[in-house]
Amino acid sequence: MTARRILLVAPAFHGYGDSIAGALRRVGHEVSVHPYDLNATTGDKLRSKVLHELPSRLGSTLGEQARMRTLTARAVAAVRASRPDVIVTVKGDVLGTHYWEAVDASGAHQLLWLYDELSRMEFDDEILISRPSIVSYSPHDVAELSRRRLRAAHVLDAFDHTVTFTPIRSNELVFVGARYADRERILTTLHRAGVPVRAYGRDWSSHPIDRLRTWRLRSPQVPSARDVPRGTAYGITAGAVAALNSHTDQDGFTMRTYEIPGSGGLQLIDRPDVDQIYAPGEEVLVFASDEELVELSRRACADRAWATQIAERGQRRTLAEHTFDHRVPVLEAAWG
Repeated sequence: MTARRILLVAPAFHGYGDSIAGALRRVGHEVSVHPYDLNATTGDKLRSKVLHELPSRLGSTLGEQARMRTLTARAVAAVRASRPDVIVTVKGDVLGTHYWEAVDASGAHQLLWLYDELSRMEFDDEILISRPSIVSYSPHDVAELSRRRLRAAHVLDAFDHTVTFTPIRSNELVFVGARYADRERILTTLHRAGVPVRAYGRDWSSHPIDRLRTWRLRSPQVPSARDVPRGTAYGITAGAVAALNSHTDQDGFTMRTYEIPGSGGLQLIDRPDVDQIYAPGEEVLVFASDEELVELSRRACADRAWATQIAERGQRRTLAEHTFDHRVPVLEAAWG
């Protein structure tokens, strides 16, 4: 495809915008990234807590409204300053009407990339149906958007093979990510069954700063550690006995689905339909109950050679089929 000047407007979350941009650059595109919700300094983070999050905690919508205005103004400025051929907006549900008007007025080709489900986002329906092209990780959402006669395509999440990391060997089963009730229940079950576990992330951490950041008094009864950068997370999953990937009620496969095997880790996943992308029992391990998860975890702890063989096959599949570079042709077709 012809090289394009691309503006990528994406959440700052774990630097996934930079991973997407890197893949686009490797095929010749010129890419600038606008991380629309980045709080770059400690002062920015504190202001966001006080002006945006605190009002929401107190039941007011004023904080979120102020946040939307601020993020929208920044994104509009980025569109007007860049003069791109293509604007790729990742997620973007916290950006207001003025942003989408600026995108439309730019004359650029457009693509909206949803790596979350619509049911978990706050998109205005009029904005959604006016988008010329949408890709999503959710087969359900793609089917629904297509039913509404919108141009929609399915694009899987991916692993960034260019992130550098060093494996951190441990005898633990690890989880890296947000704390939801079902994940807490699973990890608590493993811990009580005597499986060495550790959860990483600010939602799990008992550190006083993390408790303040997440507005809570208690921590779950699971061994935990603080948030880690993505490269460190890859090292943790690469060196652990195994890494848990719990989707609960999600439809598409999350980034972790590709990152755990991509880093060389053994993935324990709660989705039998993962057979669409990995071979269960050969490249990943699938569990259908707490009892099965405990059994698989104990076997991985006792037989690291068996676990390593599965992890290595999963890594080979990931590098062959599931990096961000493999997703670029779908993106190019979608905005073309």
